[in-house]
Amino acid sequence: MIFRHIAIGASALALAACGSSNPDLDQTGAQPDLPKQRQTLLPPMNIATPAGWNGEAPKAPAGFAVTAIATGLKVPRQILVLPNGDILVAEGMGGQDAPTVRPKDVIAGYIKSMGKTSVKGGNRVTLLRDTNGDGKPDLRTEFATGLNAPYGLAYADGNIYVADQDAVIRFPYRDGMTRAEGPGVELVKLPSRINHHWTKAMTASADGSKLYVGIGSNSNIGERGLDVEQDRAQIWEIDRQTGAHRTYASGVRNPTAMAINPANAQLWTVANERDELGPQLVPDYLTSVRDGGFYGWPYSYWGQNVDPRVHPQKPAMVRAAIRPDYALGSHVAALGLSFVTGTGLGGNFAQGAFVGEHGSWNRQDLSGYKVVWVPFANGRPSGKPQDFLTGFIKDGHARGRPVGVAYDPVGGALLVADDLSNTVWRVAPVRP
Repeated sequence: MIFRHIAIGASALALAACGSSNPDLDQTGAQPDLPKQRQTLLPPMNIATPAGWNGEAPKAPAGFAVTAIATGLKVPRQILVLPNGDILVAEGMGGQDAPTVRPKDVIAGYIKSMGKTSVKGGNRVTLLRDTNGDGKPDLRTEFATGLNAPYGLAYADGNIYVADQDAVIRFPYRDGMTRAEGPGVELVKLPSRINHHWTKAMTASADGSKLYVGIGSNSNIGERGLDVEQDRAQIWEIDRQTGAHRTYASGVRNPTAMAINPANAQLWTVANERDELGPQLVPDYLTSVRDGGFYGWPYSYWGQNVDPRVHPQKPAMVRAAIRPDYALGSHVAALGLSFVTGTGLGGNFAQGAFVGEHGSWNRQDLSGYKVVWVPFANGRPSGKPQDFLTGFIKDGHARGRPVGVAYDPVGGALLVADDLSNTVWRVAPVRP
């Protein structure tokens, strides 16, 4: 009852203080519109509460079929397609009881919880196998269990790597295995103090010698003190054999998914930006990642736009901040990234990347809740994002929320993890 009154009060105050978003702003692409900052007592908050699919499915463009290939999962987050076409799904929900430093954190936490599944995270990696090539897995096993909020997945040179919320675990792998032999070996510990952003995204370098792991910040804008941000808001480069690591890039508030661009072997990431500067600040983004680059958090956003809430201010860091390559829109909560290879899905989807947008909570008009396609040419984004998989919102309620996306070169399809309906969706061209 207390939380109910808090939520109602929060919504009323937010509506009164912030109004609505400006639909005329274009917040995608290389030059997004950035409105004036709008700090308020409470940020606008609204989340689509669960409704269920009721026998329906997400909507893809004409010429594509959408199929649920795994249901009843336990919070599926990221997906990895192995060389033989087997599919791994990381299932889990992490985070720790972070100290509450502001009343708005209590309210925001309650609002966000209303948009989540009631299923407990599985702390496992599930394997799906299609033995007859019809696009529907007919074998499902628990590949690895007893994990600690697994999220990132990678394969390199006969090993599968799982990024738990506190460590990278290595599992020896042979082609055709359906279960790991043993609990795995810890390769390197990951920062896990507080774990405000617990998800540890991961990908392997093009040559397989390195792993890249994203480590999100421990706050929105440093309100818990910058001492708890040690080794946070970073991307680590990890030697796959020894576990030795270094900071590859910093100032990335929450790098939630990473992938290698096949056109040039460049590392790319999607990142969730800061909140509470208004419903249309700050755009989440897709960007290439420069070795040694600094991307602004917490001192600035989208290059040199200063965030006045940070103390002490550091003008030198602001001057060094790199502007991201491509805006996805404010608060879309991008959690998935996958480049296509070869001819991709053909037609307009032959060269580029898919991005899974989990959906907003801190603006009144819902944003995200879909999978978008970003076209590329010559290794760079070459046009506006295009809606690819939609229908997650119906009558103001969420039937699902997309997280990880993975292009399957073996099956010629896109795989999408939906952590609200606990489903993996497969989107494939309709073939004669």
